[in-house]
Parts: sequence; C-alpha cells; structure tokens
Amino acid sequence: MLLNNHRFLLVFVKLIHHHHEVKYGIQVSFSNDIGGGLCFSHFSGIVIGCTCIGDNLTIFQGCTIGAVLGKGAPILGKNVVMYAGAKIVGNVKIGNNVVVGANAVVVKDVPDNAVVVGVPAKIVSYNASKITKYFIK
Repeated sequence: MLLNNHRFLLVFVKLIHHHHEVKYGIQVSFSNDIGGGLCFSHFSGIVIGCTCIGDNLTIFQGCTIGAVLGKGAPILGKNVVMYAGAKIVGNVKIGNNVVVGANAVVVKDVPDNAVVVGVPAKIVSYNASKITKYFIK
C-alpha cells in the first residue's frame, strides 16, 4: 500500500529501515509475513529474508532464516526458538513448538514439538514443548 499510494514516503521509510539495520545488526526483509511476539534475545548478525513466520519466534544472535534462489523460502510455525548461529534455509516447513539448537543448519522439514541439532539438522527429541515454555511467555 505504501509503495502504491505514497512513493515519496517510501524513501524515508527505507532510510529509517536501513539505519536500524546498521545500528542493531538485524536485517529483516520488507516482504516478510511475521506474526506477533517476535523476540531478539541477543541482537547482532541476524538475517531474516523472505519468509513466513508464526507467532512467538525467539531468535538468539547470529541466526539466519533465508530462501534459496529459485527453491523457495522457509515457513516457521508458532513458538519456535532458534539458538545462536542457527540457520534455516530453503523451502522448508518448521512445525509448532520447535527448538533449533546452536549452529544447526535446517534444510529439511521439521515436525511439531521437535528439537533439532547438527549440520545438517537431525531430530534428537520430541520434547520441545518443555523447552519452549521457558522462552515463550
């Protein structure tokens, strides 16, 4: 809507957006569909490309959520926690109540209530709902 009706204001919005990207070290694409409750526990080095994010996403430092050119973008469910350095790339679907361990690289779909770790990420537990309750208020 802003692009179509108020092109002059779009320039200022993009300048403010770029200023905040540099100041806080968090890059978020304009074309995201982000639910409520997005939390950056530690900022810096966070990149969120074109994607769809559910409610209550908690992200620690150094995380990346991004599309692979020509293959699609990730879709994240509700109550997802991403620990430091975690990456979610490509056309993957992350279920509800999922914990992505530190430095894990997710390239395949993850079901609900799973804990994934490693490169490439593998499911190690189906008790993520116990872990996410500490981060999702």
